Amino acid sequence: MSYLVTGGRVISPRDGIDERSDVLIDGGHIETIGQGLSAKGAERVDATGLIVCPGFVDLHAHLREPGREDEETIASGSDAGAAGGFTALCAMPNTQPVADSASIVEKVWALGREAGTLQVVPAGALSVGLEGERMAAYGAMATSAARVKLFTDDGHGVQDAGFARRAMEYLVAFDGIYAEHCEDAGLAAGGHMHEGERSSSLGLRGVPAAAEEIMAARDIDLCRLTGCRLHLLHISTARTVELVRRAKDEGLPVTAEATPHHFALTDELVESYDPNAKVNPPLRTDEDCAAIRAGLADGTIDAIATDHAPHAPEEKELDFASAPPGMIGLETALAITMTELVQPGVLSLDAAIDLLSARPAAILGLDEQGSIAQGRAANVAIFSPDERWTVDPNAFRSKSRNTPFAGREVVGRVRYTFFEGRLVYSGVAE
Repeated sequence: MSYLVTGGRVISPRDGIDERSDVLIDGGHIETIGQGLSAKGAERVDATGLIVCPGFVDLHAHLREPGREDEETIASGSDAGAAGGFTALCAMPNTQPVADSASIVEKVWALGREAGTLQVVPAGALSVGLEGERMAAYGAMATSAARVKLFTDDGHGVQDAGFARRAMEYLVAFDGIYAEHCEDAGLAAGGHMHEGERSSSLGLRGVPAAAEEIMAARDIDLCRLTGCRLHLLHISTARTVELVRRAKDEGLPVTAEATPHHFALTDELVESYDPNAKVNPPLRTDEDCAAIRAGLADGTIDAIATDHAPHAPEEKELDFASAPPGMIGLETALAITMTELVQPGVLSLDAAIDLLSARPAAILGLDEQGSIAQGRAANVAIFSPDERWTVDPNAFRSKSRNTPFAGREVVGRVRYTFFEGRLVYSGVAE
């Protein structure tokens, strides 16, 4: 089926496009971009007042399947992603069983293709069972049908520097990406929030910023030693931002991501003892939050990633110390970015779209994502930059509801998402 998207502002930073144009989608691709287009038989999509841009690419999503299909499935997570304007998700490997073999990553990849709502890109585990002791089957996963590019023990920082070095040396042979959840277990053990004045006053054991920063510094040194590509997941502290900035200045192959909750929320939210405010790494201070924003603005941080982490209601209804960390984010990522970064002038609209689409696509080497130039695959998000709405988790397509943004008024809402030329999401303006 063909679609003619008319009257929108087309923005594709990777292609240098920012103009009022029509877009003809046909045969799964962008057929033509231009003004005053017509196409016999094409379904018309009125994008007047809307932004037409590349579909978003999430470097960090937990889809829970296989193993915890009560929290999320690849199909439901894909639907949630489409509702958020995403056309590709990198699925983290901490499933049950762990995605540490070709058979598991191929299953995730196949289920993503079966859902057909967006491109599911499986990540592979760095170690067998995420135990940090034996290397997982990197080569088999990289050459499988899933073509795994990014390897991580997300949820567990790799504690053994010798293991980390060996893994990097192996990965560099096929341009694999070593992606780290930066957390020194000895420093973080038993912590539930950021360590500081608030943790002391609330009587909650904290996780010091140093737990992240020590491992980030170690891995940057190992990147320098091995030449392996290094990606730092969900960075959250001012010093980590500075470490990444210096690594980039040195020319090291280091990239980093930040989440909407780490640039929008601080540990002040924990004063409510709401388990939805519990996340790993924890919400940090105003200073850290400001540094994340500055890092996104100056290019130090390469991508906005959700760390979408669904949990069953009975898990998040426990007391703060007992509840698992994590919050969902696929259906609010654009709105939080618009509300917290674009509206206040921290980022231009073009820069925000770049951080959500082209730059994460480039990290994963997804040639058919992050662009809406003529001839490219029609992976497209269309959103209203001005629409105000109130976050209602009960309306989410995700199977889980654990968000601290519930009830918050935000601006920016996805209206349509196209994946490979098919309309996979159509939202109704309120």
